[in-house]
Amino acid sequence: MSTLKFQLFGKLNVVKDSGAFAGLEGRKEQELLCYLMVHPGRPHARETLASLLWGETSTEKSRKYLRQALWHLHSALKAAGPQFLSVEHDWVQLNLNGHCWVDVAEFEQAFAGTKGKQLDGTSVDLLKNAVKLYKGDLLDGWYHDWCLFERERLQNIYLTMLDKLMSYSMEHQEYEAGLSYGDTILSYDRASERTYRQLMMMKYSSGDRTGALRLYDRCVTALREELAVKPERQTTALYEHIRDGSDNAETPAPLNDSSLTEILGRLKRLQLILGAVQKRVQRDIAAVELVSKQLSKK
Repeated sequence: MSTLKFQLFGKLNVVKDSGAFAGLEGRKEQELLCYLMVHPGRPHARETLASLLWGETSTEKSRKYLRQALWHLHSALKAAGPQFLSVEHDWVQLNLNGHCWVDVAEFEQAFAGTKGKQLDGTSVDLLKNAVKLYKGDLLDGWYHDWCLFERERLQNIYLTMLDKLMSYSMEHQEYEAGLSYGDTILSYDRASERTYRQLMMMKYSSGDRTGALRLYDRCVTALREELAVKPERQTTALYEHIRDGSDNAETPAPLNDSSLTEILGRLKRLQLILGAVQKRVQRDIAAVELVSKQLSKK
């Protein structure tokens, strides 16, 4: 049986047995499949899917479009096995199996396998392989509400993985790798004050005192421009230690000790996500109310 490989990070790419795969050109079929792949292994109500993808149409038309999309998907994905896409009267479920590989699923499994655990050689390898899967944000170029929400969620997981790897690298004096992880975090979250502190420590510990001091200047600028705040006392104290050439520079706080500025940044991003979710909930409410009115007339 053929093997299908789905890459959802970055631009959508589907490969069949190491070659190009044809049969999923329809944009709505792609969106339906990707939504199911981001939420595999559990049933989804047809009404919810129809409203999610065709909320701008009537209930009757959205159901019709969903039936057509499911038929096209079932025909195109026979290579993944008969139970890959389970379609019932009221529910739809996607079941990942050995004939289907999805980068997002593997990415999340790696994170779940290391969450809350002390990193060792095995878990570090898992995280290193997982961050390599992150070729870009989820479904680059898509701006559906559900996609924006999942994109932010997965990006936060990615940054958490990088932070774990950066801390591990610092503890094991693997400064080159740690600095690379930190630079990647800042490319996504320019105002991550904790990351600046860790980078300053690694620069200083590796003998680059000037580089550590420059990082502090970058931190000050980023916090001012992004959040309109000044560095925390801990960051300033670390800078002063490095500036004065002290050997007692404080190490950054543990991962679960979030700074106020980082909390502020997360809250602002969460505000954007909640706005998108609110729109989706309002749309779903309108769809359910419409169905309820139609049923009451019968």
